[in-house]
Amino acid sequence: MKIIFMGTPDLAASVLKTMLEAGLSVSLVVTQPDRQKGRGKSVVKTPVKLLAEEWNIPVFQPVRVRTPEAVERLREEKADLIVVAAFGQILSKEILDLPPYGCVNVHTSLLPMYRGAAPIQWVILNGEKYSGVTIMKMDEGLDTGPILLQEKLELDPKETGESLYDKLSLMGGKLLLKAIEGLEAGTLVPVPQEGETCYASMLKKEMGDIDWTWSAEKTERFVRGLNSWPSAYTRYQGKILKIWDADVLAESAGAEPGTVVRTDKAAIYVACGQGTLALKEVQIEGKKRMPVSAFLLGYHVKAGDILG
Repeated sequence: MKIIFMGTPDLAASVLKTMLEAGLSVSLVVTQPDRQKGRGKSVVKTPVKLLAEEWNIPVFQPVRVRTPEAVERLREEKADLIVVAAFGQILSKEILDLPPYGCVNVHTSLLPMYRGAAPIQWVILNGEKYSGVTIMKMDEGLDTGPILLQEKLELDPKETGESLYDKLSLMGGKLLLKAIEGLEAGTLVPVPQEGETCYASMLKKEMGDIDWTWSAEKTERFVRGLNSWPSAYTRYQGKILKIWDADVLAESAGAEPGTVVRTDKAAIYVACGQGTLALKEVQIEGKKRMPVSAFLLGYHVKAGDILG
């Protein structure tokens, strides 16, 4: 089977690597254009492009994949299947109809829940107990196509956006191999999506700004869900203070939200709208991540200080 692969970030590169190591025939990789990054504005290749170059696979980087010129380039490939994983562009019906086996998407949620751009993070932000991967046959809707295969994963109590990203990247590649095998054998029956759904909107940097009137539980979920980007943060002495690890205490702080109620070598304890949050690992602006025990050696945080 001749395959075109479309993807851009690390997650997509993990899926592509699984395919290549399994011996699948990927004749063309389509990924987003190289971007300028950092203060030096150096041009950075996508993770998928780097992997494709390593395996000597031709790379196509259209600004818009829906243009007639881009569609014609895909048509010339005469692929049997198009695999999409976190590509970052919407495919037209013309593209969806090109390959005989259609286009399949590796989606990192248990569809129909969490359609959209950031399903991995939102399942943590919303306090879900499970996530997973869905291999879906694509249609013109946003993650609305029929399901080919699905695999469920129980979240760890301290699951972060980063740790779940890594787990689902590996799971997605392995499940995709099963789906391709089933498609070739004609044993997979697409199942229409039914049931409750919600939209996992794209993450924005300002989402990480903690509102201390939230409950300690919600705040702790944001610390985990937004790790490693955009990260949860507050302000201390006029500087951004990122919070990388925190625990929920059921105790009532008896103070205004955002107030430091006490400190010890293990944590900084902050009053929330409900309960108390124990900050365990932080990062002050311009410094590295560090346990609170190290942070307190340089910053004399005390009861009554206000964060935010």
